[in-house]
Amino acid sequence: MEKGSKIYVAGHRGMVGSAIVRELERQGYTNIITRTHKELDLLRQEEVEGFFEEEKPEYVFLAAAKVGGIIANQSALADFMYDNMMLEMNVIHSAWKNGCKKLEFLGSSCIYPKFAPQPMPESCLLTSALEPTNEAYALAKISGLKYCEYLNRQYGTDYISLMPTNLYGPNDNYHPEHSHVLPALIRRFHEAKEQGLDSVICWGDGSPMREFLYVDDLANLCVFLMNHYSGNETVNAGSGKELSIKELTEKVARIVGYEGKIMWDPTRPNGTPRKLLDVSKAKALGWEAKVGLDEGIRLAYEDFLHNPMRAER
Repeated sequence: MEKGSKIYVAGHRGMVGSAIVRELERQGYTNIITRTHKELDLLRQEEVEGFFEEEKPEYVFLAAAKVGGIIANQSALADFMYDNMMLEMNVIHSAWKNGCKKLEFLGSSCIYPKFAPQPMPESCLLTSALEPTNEAYALAKISGLKYCEYLNRQYGTDYISLMPTNLYGPNDNYHPEHSHVLPALIRRFHEAKEQGLDSVICWGDGSPMREFLYVDDLANLCVFLMNHYSGNETVNAGSGKELSIKELTEKVARIVGYEGKIMWDPTRPNGTPRKLLDVSKAKALGWEAKVGLDEGIRLAYEDFLHNPMRAER
């Protein structure tokens, strides 16, 4: 990408999209196009086609998605599949029709099988069954990355895909029911501290192992890959480090300053037992995560404290 290249970031108000915009601006890119949902509904094919015909972006970062935690995924299976399938197909297809030089599609590590080898290499995709609680979302994301691959094969496009691990950081969703585990814990322990609660109940038994990546690290990799990678196989984006949900919970409680007791509810779902990405491909390309988990959680908590409206989403 040239510094003046016309770059469209889809989903610029979300956690990932806003981080990509920050990173592009930090690196001196000056021609960044964005649209709010009110200005452009990505679920509407006609609107998306009109936008691409008018703007003709040279590069596209597809970070828009309908996302959520275990409750949201389980209670809105059809919505997660339809919304994600429609918006990604609309954007990718219109980018191709209008001569986009390069597109980067962002998926999720949930695309990999529930019992994938650990750490999970890019090559384990579609080798066995998915985790049932987020199957609808995973199938939509798999369809997006495969559509990029098929366009490359059939029409010679240069469309790439990136699969991030669990993300957190500025502009996250702290909704009490629809957020992912780390922002949910930040909110839960903050409120428990404010209310002086003696204990907090957390879901599951704390045994699942998880990996986390600070969103600004992901954004740095997104721009890096747009400039330095071409290929049909997706690229994993992660820290390469894991810890148990129990360890994460204790860490968040300490950083937030909650000193009460942590209880566990084993009747609630644990989700996938282990999710660690093999990040050797990204490392071989010359990229590595920089923000450590403790530092990242502190930065995320500051974001939560200074953006009270965001906590109500």
